[in-house]
Amino acid sequence: MVSPLVLLVDDEVPFVETMTKRLSKRELMVLPAYSGREALEKLEKNGVDVVILDVKMPGMDGIETLREIKRTHPLVEVIMLTGHATVETAVEGMRLGAFDYLMKPCEIEELLAKVVEAKEKKSKHEQKILDARMKEITLRRGM
Repeated sequence: MVSPLVLLVDDEVPFVETMTKRLSKRELMVLPAYSGREALEKLEKNGVDVVILDVKMPGMDGIETLREIKRTHPLVEVIMLTGHATVETAVEGMRLGAFDYLMKPCEIEELLAKVVEAKEKKSKHEQKILDARMKEITLRRGM
């Protein structure tokens, strides 16, 4: 499997820098973003597979960012990450289409496993769409 391109979104610069190093050492390509707005801009320019998204951020928070990601890039999988979990935000995140919800600090191996699962899910969706398009083209030509 090709290494997933991960967009890591958190307003805490030291956290982003540390996690970028740790995930890069594990063969992931990581794009950092320090706000919801910056994350959306980077999504437009890059073929991101998985977003690791902090819930509590100033300005555009994680739930608002998730809502926008799912509206504009429905196949991109989002893993919500927070140090301030509440049942309400977890439920809201999952309702809006988050792949999973992890507490900070989380084990790097657990996060890595979730990223791989999320990338596999995205790849399966993309393959289904491709298969459906090929079937459609084949049926049109057969008429």
